Amino acid sequence: MKHPRTIAIALCILAASSAARAQERFITLASTTSTEQSGLFDMLLPAFKSATGINVRVVAVGTGQALAIGARGDADALLVHDRTGEDKFIADGHGLDRRDVMFNDFVLIGPKNDPAKIRGLKDAKQAFLLIAKSSSPFASRGDDSGTHRMELRFWKTAAVDLSGKPNWYRELGQGMGPTLNTAAAMNAYVLADRATWANFKNRADLDILMQGDLALYNPYGSILVNPSKGAHIKAADAKIWHEWLTAAPGRATIASFKINGEQLFFPLPETPTN
Repeated sequence: MKHPRTIAIALCILAASSAARAQERFITLASTTSTEQSGLFDMLLPAFKSATGINVRVVAVGTGQALAIGARGDADALLVHDRTGEDKFIADGHGLDRRDVMFNDFVLIGPKNDPAKIRGLKDAKQAFLLIAKSSSPFASRGDDSGTHRMELRFWKTAAVDLSGKPNWYRELGQGMGPTLNTAAAMNAYVLADRATWANFKNRADLDILMQGDLALYNPYGSILVNPSKGAHIKAADAKIWHEWLTAAPGRATIASFKINGEQLFFPLPETPTN
């Protein structure tokens, strides 16, 4: 049987540990999966914690879901990549102070034998049209992410009708990593952000076949969730994150992130603080 003094000491230690956890400073960030699956957050979040003492708890989902989480007030800040959706989020009163953060680009990936003959093209609209005309398998995220929204815009621009769910088109409702895995298993075409592809290991017979069109430009924005969503919104600490991310320290950390020596995210010009 333990001595009463030993028990008392243990209880004091437990109470102190619980108090420390209760006092932990953190914000909840709803973000697109590419920032997590590329490995960027593994560098970015520790740098922010070191500079400010604030933890960032990430909910990594498609951009559409991240915007919905923010609209419900279930996050303090967003890091997403669908400018049309971001502007609507602000206009609807859900968020404040949208700022440019960084950009990379999308790439069209497909089987090396390239049945749709898109290799080397510089026109994304033409590439999507050729994939549809050849009825080549295409793996779509189908999850209302920024990538999925971009893909749907390309099909629309190419006047490809997906309403009948053609048998070559596979809508998955998955994040970028699982979608790439499915594309590898199917030997299918797929639209991906370059950073997640660079960090993806299970490439099988897939390769980048089409890139370089300005239409594939992929900007990311940081948004503060409107504090009117409730007293639980950590507005002050979210603003510290928002300003750090879009100022010199955050931009330098983003620029330093590389995979196999390749820089994958490029910081956009610094936004003046309000």
